[in-house]
Amino acid sequence: MTRHAVVALTVAAAVGGLTAPTALANSAPAAPAAVPASVPTDPVVTGATVNGGKDVVVGTTERKTFTVTVHGSDDSGLQFADVDLLGPAVGFYTTDNYCETATACTTTFTVDPHPDPYNENTDLRNANAGRWHVNTLVDTNDGASLLAKNVGGFLLKRAAALTVNAAPEPVVRGGTITVTGKLTRANWDTYRYAGYTGRSVALQFRPKAGDTYTTVKTLTTNGTGNLRTTVKAASDGYWRWSFAGTTTTAPKNATGDFVDVR
Repeated sequence: MTRHAVVALTVAAAVGGLTAPTALANSAPAAPAAVPASVPTDPVVTGATVNGGKDVVVGTTERKTFTVTVHGSDDSGLQFADVDLLGPAVGFYTTDNYCETATACTTTFTVDPHPDPYNENTDLRNANAGRWHVNTLVDTNDGASLLAKNVGGFLLKRAAALTVNAAPEPVVRGGTITVTGKLTRANWDTYRYAGYTGRSVALQFRPKAGDTYTTVKTLTTNGTGNLRTTVKAASDGYWRWSFAGTTTTAPKNATGDFVDVR
């Protein structure tokens, strides 16, 4: 066989091979690759909401009850949460509860300004006022657990009280009105209210026909929490003192005292 004949046979064989895909196209499709089973995820705590996002304010006589909701997730769902509240001066409260949904666990706390006769460590003291934070241990439906610290925070504050008296009533237009008052706050050590000294308090006025108070001047409470100033009588309206609050004491507005200007 000549060299040209060998080449011709080789090319023919190669061309014949191109018909193979046609046969494969008529065959059954290949089985799809196996999908790996899902891998369980670790539980996650995303935060905590305390008292609906508001400060926790406590007076001297009544207990304050509020909720703490821990938010999180897990592929099997959250089941149970142990919640601790930690604050200044070794403040500590703890409680636990089953989760109401797969992503939320709500517990209820009660703060009592009076001593606990069974455990003096839970007594609420003045030094406990201020910023608190939330720690939690959550369990999931598939048996996993997660300890999460500082997942939320709130301010535990001493309640404030504020009085006002504007006199004389009525008063002649252009005359002098004397406005007095007193700022006090809850004392968790004595279970009484005491004067809050050295605090800035705004004197505000609202016209009889209006609905908005405007600050006229700002004073500082004296050594017993008292306030006193004078203003000129210009028109009928309400006078009040307004305290903005601090990190340890709640804000407070006095109820407006109406003065009739004639």
